[in-house]
Amino acid sequence: MAPEQKPAKEDTAVTTRPAPYNSTRARAGLWPGLPLCLALCLSTTSALAATAPAPTRAEAGQPAQTPDAPDTFHDAAALLPKDSVTHHNGTFGGQKMTYTATAGTLTLRDDTGKPTARMFYTAYTRDGADPAHRPVVYFFNGGPGAGTAYLHLGAAGPVMLDFPTGNPADGANAQIKPNPESWLGAADLVFLDAPGTGWSVPTDPKQADKQFYGVKQDAKTFAKAIQLWANANKRLTSPRYLAGESYGGLRAIEVANALAEDQHILLNGIIMVSPALDMTLLDTENDILAEAFVLPTLEAANLALQHKLTPENTAQHLDKAYQYAMGPYLSTLAGTPPTGDDAEDFYEAVANHTGIEQDIIAKQRGMPRPEAHDIRSRDGRLYSLYDATLSIADPFPEGVDNGESPEPTLDGFGHAYGSAFEHYATTELRYQTELSYNLLNYAISQAWDYRDTNAPIVRPIPTLRRLLALNPTLRVFIANGAYDLVCPYASSRWVAEHIPVGRSRIGLHVYPGGHMLYTRPDSRAALARDVRTFLAP
Repeated sequence: MAPEQKPAKEDTAVTTRPAPYNSTRARAGLWPGLPLCLALCLSTTSALAATAPAPTRAEAGQPAQTPDAPDTFHDAAALLPKDSVTHHNGTFGGQKMTYTATAGTLTLRDDTGKPTARMFYTAYTRDGADPAHRPVVYFFNGGPGAGTAYLHLGAAGPVMLDFPTGNPADGANAQIKPNPESWLGAADLVFLDAPGTGWSVPTDPKQADKQFYGVKQDAKTFAKAIQLWANANKRLTSPRYLAGESYGGLRAIEVANALAEDQHILLNGIIMVSPALDMTLLDTENDILAEAFVLPTLEAANLALQHKLTPENTAQHLDKAYQYAMGPYLSTLAGTPPTGDDAEDFYEAVANHTGIEQDIIAKQRGMPRPEAHDIRSRDGRLYSLYDATLSIADPFPEGVDNGESPEPTLDGFGHAYGSAFEHYATTELRYQTELSYNLLNYAISQAWDYRDTNAPIVRPIPTLRRLLALNPTLRVFIANGAYDLVCPYASSRWVAEHIPVGRSRIGLHVYPGGHMLYTRPDSRAALARDVRTFLAP
């Protein structure tokens, strides 16, 4: 699930978006939408020094299975089976191919060699491809606490979860189908579930908080897992890309840095879908800049609901909305609050841009909170924070505390990705375990440590600036849904515009949809086409 764009080269696709609910939860911008807890938890970085000997399959040029380890695992970690290798064929991006799928685990260790986690992954590699030139994309979702089933079955994998035509909120009748837009047409794919999510299991749950549940520990974890898989499969010199969704955007920046510093692996590119690039830029309760980022999304959704957006005019409308939000609107918020006629004029302008009634805008002093029930609930419908054009019948039309209203995406059809992936893994990948696939682990988001050493919160944008300056090959692809209130497209555009070195290597794309823009077939296809172009040599 990312960015926004300037009028010149903007995609006209849009999406849906996911976020947990509650004003603190829903706006944190994580995703695939876990409640983002900004509580700062103590946590120490643990070194992950594991080694994985290259199996003989890799010597023969075939995808390698993770070798059976002499380690004896206990409890949940013991319930994960041996790696499963299966063979398939399909047509992706118009290319017929045979490919090998490997579902298995990587063993992570601390600096004494003791196992700390079994990290679940699914890898797809094209048969007969030249590994020196075939790109590899490493995927993770966000949350923190979300498994990769969203990107796996939603956008990039060889199969997808398809929702009924005309009823995108009907998760009960969603079906697994081949994905002709799979990114496998352009690159090999490796989906990695963070410890505590999916089927990735810490060996000592009591130590998981300090070992894995923090920005810096998490980045080191993924960097080591990527090195393990690449080394075991002889792919250390293949073109290398990261792909992250929601919090996975911030994660991608940190993992890229950890790959360079800890594993000496430099990337060719980073793909971000609906990214949270800096948590402070999503904190609308404390930052007027974050509040201003929300307005263009509200305006885009308002225009879409009135059927005023077309492929020809969308880019222009999005740019005008952005210019108003970053100009007159932001300057008004930053100045002395208007009074009298000036206040009425301001509230009327905001109401016209957003489609929200002026008395509600006035009550919120010109800063509409999308999570508020009187904004989400209109005419008996409850609108999603993940896609401001998606709604369900409001179970509490009489009005309730914000926390009582469900989130149509996160609490509704989004659940379908978990059971769908379990079914697919069991029947097609031949990977079967008694463990349930942990699609959304809220305990992780609540325990997450956002600190950067002694700083109160990690600020990844300076890291991205350094990465672009140090690596002239590095390119960044950002995809946003125009109707995403969790990670608004305006925040991506603002960040990109303020990068002094490498700005020309950052591509911004806005699609019709929300946070999970890929749930819309046209946007999923447009995203896949643009990614194929990005991955081309």
